[in-house]
Amino acid sequence: MKKDRFKRISPNIWEIPTDFKQGMRVPARILSSEELIDGIDDKVIDQITNVACLSGIKKYALCMPDGHCGYGFPIGGVAGFSKNDGIISPGGIGFDINCGMRLLRTDLTFDEIKPKMELLLNKLFLTIPSGVGSSGFLKLNKGQFTDIMEKGADWCLESGYATSNDIEHIEDHGRISHADHTTVSEKAISRGINQMGTLGSGNHYLEVEIAHPEGIYNRDIAKVFGIDRDNQVIVAIHCGSRGFGHQIATDYLEVFDKCSKKYDLVVRDKELMSAPIKSDEGQRYFRAMACAANAAFVNRQLITFGIRKVFSEVFGKNVHELGVETIYDVAHNIAKMEKYEIGGREEELLIHRKGATRSFGPGRPEIPKDYQLVGQPVIVGGSMETGSALLCGAKQADEETFGSTLHGAGRTMSRMQAKRTARGESIRQKMKDDGIMVKTGYMPGLAEEAAFAYKDIDSVVSAVHSIGISKKVARFKPVLNIKG
Repeated sequence: MKKDRFKRISPNIWEIPTDFKQGMRVPARILSSEELIDGIDDKVIDQITNVACLSGIKKYALCMPDGHCGYGFPIGGVAGFSKNDGIISPGGIGFDINCGMRLLRTDLTFDEIKPKMELLLNKLFLTIPSGVGSSGFLKLNKGQFTDIMEKGADWCLESGYATSNDIEHIEDHGRISHADHTTVSEKAISRGINQMGTLGSGNHYLEVEIAHPEGIYNRDIAKVFGIDRDNQVIVAIHCGSRGFGHQIATDYLEVFDKCSKKYDLVVRDKELMSAPIKSDEGQRYFRAMACAANAAFVNRQLITFGIRKVFSEVFGKNVHELGVETIYDVAHNIAKMEKYEIGGREEELLIHRKGATRSFGPGRPEIPKDYQLVGQPVIVGGSMETGSALLCGAKQADEETFGSTLHGAGRTMSRMQAKRTARGESIRQKMKDDGIMVKTGYMPGLAEEAAFAYKDIDSVVSAVHSIGISKKVARFKPVLNIKG
């Protein structure tokens, strides 16, 4: 049993000591319940202990309960690196830079949408492009895309695609200020310029969900977040920077291939190719990554604009009457400069979150004013059959996990293995039998993203709740799904 190999720090935290692998600078910690720990793959253990070997790492290399094998870092991996002698690594951020979640609330209830569900699904599918290579409704010129890269969601506000309330409820207000378009290749721009406002493929989705009364765990906090009625209609969006972010990661992995020798960096895995944060290469990637992150915020905002348009058409009311508002938008593939206490003094660290989400507690200035007393919303995506979860941040995350928590349910098998296990049509029928209508342009993708290919979302959520780094607020059940 895997847990017998590790030191148990608390009921849901297991530590791998530095003598586990030569070169480990800090212990690795796996956050997981008793129920889930033995499902952690040996490759994940290898990856997170490789992360613990990287230059300038502080305190711990962390793996969240949804952890599974990724590129470089495990998905669910978190690490903080010293601003002075640490590294930045695309493998610790992900190819889909600022892949993230947005949650919208409405004033509608399930009874109100039930007669029009098929119409709503069809219109959403036609309005929000999905699938590999899909293009958005906007035909942007290079100057506009440059503004998107550097202004982020502010561009949407200026252009009439966002409200000030949207901007207030996006991480960093949807704009990372150090973005610099001159650090981005023409190839990356050509891949991204026509993809704004699209879901993409893989595990990305748009889902209409219901806040059933039995799924509201904390009604007081739920009300602060706008969940204020039983059987309320919620919309979840999961997508990122599409081919734009992928190309930026690809470009800089080629650049970083030469950095280990140039800067005498020890890297145990070529997927962890890195550069010193302070180096020219590291800074250029940091600014290019911010461009992709800003584009992802814009992407989710344009999808929100499309959703509002569809809801208004289907229900014959304006957006204000329907109450379609952003609860929160949070990134889960990104690196940020943040301050934490290390060894009794405050240090500025570059926090890599790969398939992990901020979980800032009450009082943090970075979170919206109307959430200051309860903490930042944390949005956890499940499989298309299980719906999503809403949590809130907690101060204990600052102490335990660099202000971080899980981002989703986490895979238990590869997409290829899932396709060998079931056919897309059978999954669609099962979802229909369970009261979930789904549309996709790629039927095998339904098999890839079936519930059996993921961990149980309630188990991973319960694990972080028990540790105290996030608090359970609500669970939502899906009724309509558009699959990328």
